[in-house]
Amino acid sequence: MSRQADPTGVVRVLIVEDSAADAELMLRALRTGGFAPAYERVESAAAMRETLARQPWDVVLGDYNLPGFDVPAALAVLQEHGQDIPFIVVTGSVGEDAAVAAMKAGATDYIMKDRLQRLAPAVLRAVADAAVRREHQRLQQQLQQSQRLEAVGRLAGGIAHDFNNVLTAILGSVELLLLDTPADAPKREELDIIRDAAARAQVLIRQLLAFSARQVLQPRVLDLNHLVGEVSKMLRRLIGEDVDLVSALARDLGAVRADAAQIEQALVNLAVNARDAMPAGGGLTIETENVELAEGSAPTHGEVPPGRYVMLRVTDTGTGMDAETQAHVFEPFFTTKPHGKGTGLGLATVYGIARQSGGHVTVESAPGQGTTFRIYLPRVDEAAEPVGGPRSVTAPVEGTETVLLVEDEHLVRSLARKVLEQAGYTVLVAAGGREALQMAALYDGPIHLLLTDVVMPEMNGRELMHRLTPVRPGLRVLYISGYSDEAVARQGVLDPGTAFMQKPFTPEALARKVREVLDGARAGA
Repeated sequence: MSRQADPTGVVRVLIVEDSAADAELMLRALRTGGFAPAYERVESAAAMRETLARQPWDVVLGDYNLPGFDVPAALAVLQEHGQDIPFIVVTGSVGEDAAVAAMKAGATDYIMKDRLQRLAPAVLRAVADAAVRREHQRLQQQLQQSQRLEAVGRLAGGIAHDFNNVLTAILGSVELLLLDTPADAPKREELDIIRDAAARAQVLIRQLLAFSARQVLQPRVLDLNHLVGEVSKMLRRLIGEDVDLVSALARDLGAVRADAAQIEQALVNLAVNARDAMPAGGGLTIETENVELAEGSAPTHGEVPPGRYVMLRVTDTGTGMDAETQAHVFEPFFTTKPHGKGTGLGLATVYGIARQSGGHVTVESAPGQGTTFRIYLPRVDEAAEPVGGPRSVTAPVEGTETVLLVEDEHLVRSLARKVLEQAGYTVLVAAGGREALQMAALYDGPIHLLLTDVVMPEMNGRELMHRLTPVRPGLRVLYISGYSDEAVARQGVLDPGTAFMQKPFTPEALARKVREVLDGARAGA
């Protein structure tokens, strides 16, 4: 937060002047003008460099001619420092050419010592103008970072979508092979290696989707206190015995609408990041708090817009980060960990989860002083939904219904057809919407389920559904996709009650989901 000029408050003044008496006159003029100056006086380039490095200053007042150190030299030292601090020349008598040269060299204003009544207004104006410039620069940097993250997010989402199609075929095919391969078969180990590698790739792709805000979420009204309590049991094992985990949960905490699994993932990622920042052990604190932010809120809340939030704060006592690291910490594949120790997707995933949940995430850190991450989720005035127990695992049930499979990716289409046919279904296969409409028009028997990709070149799944359901009453729909971007969400594919399946999926998961959708149709009949 940029410091705003306050004519009745403290102003930090660095005086470049060899005369203590003249410096006192400047200070008296500032006090008369309503300032309470906190100051230091220097007389050399070395002293000026040391003072600038030691603490921040609001304004520099400098005499034009000092023995061995004049205004051009002082301006050069200030420019080396790299901070936007106004420099006002205050001198006794100097020619017009020298005054013009000082202004060209970077001086903000020029005050004669016999007219010090102008000094306080000049300082007020200079400090205010500098604050505006710094604020403009901060907003420009914020915009550039936002644009950079958004561009990387779009790229990541597109890459993840394409890889999900490939992974669906790999995972599905290898699991079909595993079903037909005895445990002691010579090639069984190689098949297990392929499946494990594809599963690890699946995790990376989901992290990319979370960062790019294209992960399919299942939001519901949550009590974050309950969620933190449940996750803490796992975190204690994850972070190790040398890290002291403390929870400080606010009473009467408001509810939020978010995907519980994604918020849990964000907490795990933050805990792992904190653990790695505390190789010799330390403390990890997870807190919840109701927060209401108004315009001009405290700097600790960063750039979070005004509103009512539930804040999730994760603080560690680790090594901390410098400003340069903090500027890149949410970018995918950025990591300070040794080669092979991290993918650089953990904090990028946290950023994406917060953003897609309608919230924000900030970081506050300094070298050697630990790190605090704050996740702000919009508060809702609804009661948290009860948390159900884990769903029992059952073997996929075979079926005899007819499924119209529409998928433009050949590998996924071939795999899904094989899985469904082996499960007993009659499968009509189309590579796109127009072909599916023609096939449905020519097929005499009933079609029980439309299994369709969401995004396809000539006709998306939503439009295909709208064109089929009038001529095929009772048709059930199951959407599949590598991701769901904002355009798909606006089309209503993710409306409550819509059946959706995320790629990549396994044969068992596909058969089970198809059975669930068809059985749901029978139950509602």
